[in-house]
Amino acid sequence: MNKQKVLNLLGLAQRAGKLVTGEELVTKEIQAQKAKYVFVASDAGKNTLKKLQDKSRYYEIPLSEAFTSLELTQALGKPRKAIAVMDHGFAKKMGELLNE
Repeated sequence: MNKQKVLNLLGLAQRAGKLVTGEELVTKEIQAQKAKYVFVASDAGKNTLKKLQDKSRYYEIPLSEAFTSLELTQALGKPRKAIAVMDHGFAKKMGELLNE
């Protein structure tokens, strides 16, 4: 149930312009320490997954692999495997819902 709420919040954040999507852009936002929460599709490529995990761990940004690329695509309305939430409020609520 909470997973669906997080997906709904992702869609809302997308419409509010508070998301950055795509592996390269997400990596840049993590390095700039502007990303508040990172989502990576659980079925993303090994290199993509490792790169974003390592960056998130280094910069101490929470990362979730709770969703498949299909779930993320349906939430945003476009195919994506990596998403950075840029808003603290959205990130905090998503973290609470995922119990992280």
